[in-house]
Amino acid sequence: MRYQYVVILKKDGERATDLLSILLCFCSAVIFLYWQLTGAHPNYFLYAVAVLILGGLVLNTIARRKGRQQVRYRYILLLAALGWLGMPFLPWIGILFVVLSFLEYQTKRPLEIGFDRDQVVINTLFRQRYDWSSFNNVLLKDGLLTLDFSNNRLLQKEVADDEDEDDVEEEEFNAYCRDRLAMASGLPGRTSDPLPGQTSDPLPGRTES
Repeated sequence: MRYQYVVILKKDGERATDLLSILLCFCSAVIFLYWQLTGAHPNYFLYAVAVLILGGLVLNTIARRKGRQQVRYRYILLLAALGWLGMPFLPWIGILFVVLSFLEYQTKRPLEIGFDRDQVVINTLFRQRYDWSSFNNVLLKDGLLTLDFSNNRLLQKEVADDEDEDDVEEEEFNAYCRDRLAMASGLPGRTSDPLPGQTSDPLPGRTES
């Protein structure tokens, strides 16, 4: 579905997710190698999995040092899951690694909010849809998106920087939201007052058409 505006929000916790993924994958590779080196019957599958895991961690580290903004550990976690499923003990840990690989993807997936004529859609794991009548105000100011719900819930998130996309003026976006809120309230021509301490001065927004 195409939206009139899409706002991409910053996500926290990526660094912690990366550190956890590195630790779990590295420990798994070490366990696989230790088990094979001390066991009576070597399993070359586990050797291969351990080498691939360590190689993937090295490649991600190199990519990070070269300035890559985001690296993913999803496939390395899946490799570790395969290794655990092939282990003679605690194979159920492999299922946990499959779940972790899915959560790693969700953690790094851009959090987007789409705005169209009829509704506002928050693209979380379970997509949330809201009619415009669910809001008292929607405002983008100084790179901060504010959703003021009619049930007194307030959502404020910093928008993500994206130099590859054309910016839309915040005032243009705010004017669109004021219009949709006015239509939802059944009062054509109504404008939403800015939230306390905020004005409607135009500044570069972080939305995309």
